[in-house]
Amino acid sequence: MLDSLSTSLKDAVKKLSGKAVVDRAAVEELVRDLQRALIQSDVNVKLVMQLSQSIKTRALEEDLPKGMGVKDHVLRIVYQELVQLMGPEGEISLKPQKILMAGLQGSGKTTTTAKLCRYLQRKGMKVGAICCDNFRPGAFVQLQTLCQKINVSIYGDPQEKDALVIVKNGLAALRDVEIVIVDTAGRHALEDDLIEEIEQINQLVQPTHRWLVIDAALGQAAREQARRFHEAIGIDGVIITKMDGTAKGGGALSAVAETKSGIVFIGSGETIDDLERFDPNGFISRMLGMGDIKALVERAEEVMEGEDLDVNAMLRGKFTLKDMYKQLEALNKMGPLKQVLSMLPLGNLKVPGEVYDVTSVKMQRYRIMMDSMTEIEMEDPSLLGTSRIQRIAHGSGCSIDDVRELIKYYKMMQRALKGFKGGGRFSMNRMMKQFGGG
Repeated sequence: MLDSLSTSLKDAVKKLSGKAVVDRAAVEELVRDLQRALIQSDVNVKLVMQLSQSIKTRALEEDLPKGMGVKDHVLRIVYQELVQLMGPEGEISLKPQKILMAGLQGSGKTTTTAKLCRYLQRKGMKVGAICCDNFRPGAFVQLQTLCQKINVSIYGDPQEKDALVIVKNGLAALRDVEIVIVDTAGRHALEDDLIEEIEQINQLVQPTHRWLVIDAALGQAAREQARRFHEAIGIDGVIITKMDGTAKGGGALSAVAETKSGIVFIGSGETIDDLERFDPNGFISRMLGMGDIKALVERAEEVMEGEDLDVNAMLRGKFTLKDMYKQLEALNKMGPLKQVLSMLPLGNLKVPGEVYDVTSVKMQRYRIMMDSMTEIEMEDPSLLGTSRIQRIAHGSGCSIDDVRELIKYYKMMQRALKGFKGGGRFSMNRMMKQFGGG
């Protein structure tokens, strides 16, 4: 969903950027392109029409800010209106608190509870989880397995049928942790007994936050779920899961935004680290190809703590072959390379698919080849002519084609990351100045 929506939005913006004159016809064409992109991603038609009208009215009637061209003015309006469509950012602070997790069965609630534990743990908090899901067999074992992998305390009692008893005992058992996350039971539908049980748990726990976990595949139907749970316990944040596998993600995002609950996190992967803090500004920046530097730097700082790696050099896109292996290792830890590069303001630069294809086997082969290079060659890959390539291949037990593939990969990475150096329409300085303001 994110790929197709992002491509459509970037194409619409690129078309406007290429026009010599931005007049009423150009604005109307842009609005039509945006409508098509959003409706294809299952965003509510009424919302899309409201957004379209707002963009059109502002683009044609607002006075140009001082020093800003017409194109940048229109793009800034598109950016701001799309951010507003996403709704407010859900709040979270790093202090002692209790978080209640709600949602239907199959929404990914238990996995998301473990991912949230991991996220807060990496922020330096002492976290514990309570599994009071006595409805689904195996729920406790699933959460226990995930939590044990990351050394997070967990309380549960598969033999106890009363969820309130489990919660009460769990709160006592985890009194020494800073953040307690309560994973409640789900159902196949919004049944009265589910609502009653979660109301009672909410009353007992008195949580700081009550977050609803929703599957992105629900699309616009997410609105009704969010509304019902909100009426029951006062939902103050939503986590949308499985954003990487559905065309309805736009519907879920906009539906939740309508409830004014605020999206706190987005889940879009299988590993326990695949939970991303939702920031409407950063999210839309990435959709439009302007990157999300705030999220990238935050993720880099978490992963690279203690690593012998120049983060600033990586972000500038300046690196030698000597640096490349360390950076690839770090990027792999930060998550899928495709996701990481989406946080860079590459504008309309098309990153070759091969850039993302860095398996651990390939990395090991790259390492062996680099071990056969001299220091000078590692520092200055431009020296690698035919005779040097033959020597490296012979010394590493690899083929000449393998060495050429390594050099080709290095050059592709260098080109992709050079988009970060600025100078283009989507350089960070321009984006911060022109798009961020009100």
